[in-house]
Amino acid sequence: MTCDISIVNETRLDPRFPFSRHELGDLMNILLDSLGLEGCSLVIKLVADQEIARLNKEFMGCVGPTNVLSFPVADEPELGVRQEGEGPVFLGELALSVDAVGREASLYGQPPVLHLARLLAHGTLHLAGYDHGDSMYDMTDAAVDRVQLEYAVVE
Repeated sequence: MTCDISIVNETRLDPRFPFSRHELGDLMNILLDSLGLEGCSLVIKLVADQEIARLNKEFMGCVGPTNVLSFPVADEPELGVRQEGEGPVFLGELALSVDAVGREASLYGQPPVLHLARLLAHGTLHLAGYDHGDSMYDMTDAAVDRVQLEYAVVE
């Protein structure tokens, strides 16, 4: 099932950023399916470090840039069974620093596609109401493993 994913590019993409807008949508469909969130919708804003630092200070009270921020539409999204004809469940919005994706992938020695998948899975799970912990980390790892298989990424 294809999900309704809106991608808003608010910055010049870092050359190390591994995907076009269309490819990013395909990646998100794989992640949402892997996380059991197929049929959900969300917005991804691609931003620079300066913008994510502003958002981080305004909404989280933290100084400096981060890699991804989640802005859920509800504390506990209605993720139950949807009736035929009902629209997708809107999870909320992710702000993703494209600068951080390239920088951190190099820093951690990870293929950019896998680091991007990890950040998007992590942020999406926050949108779906998950907090940090073993369950969230296990789901993130499983989603990244699926992306690695789908894209035949060799580390």
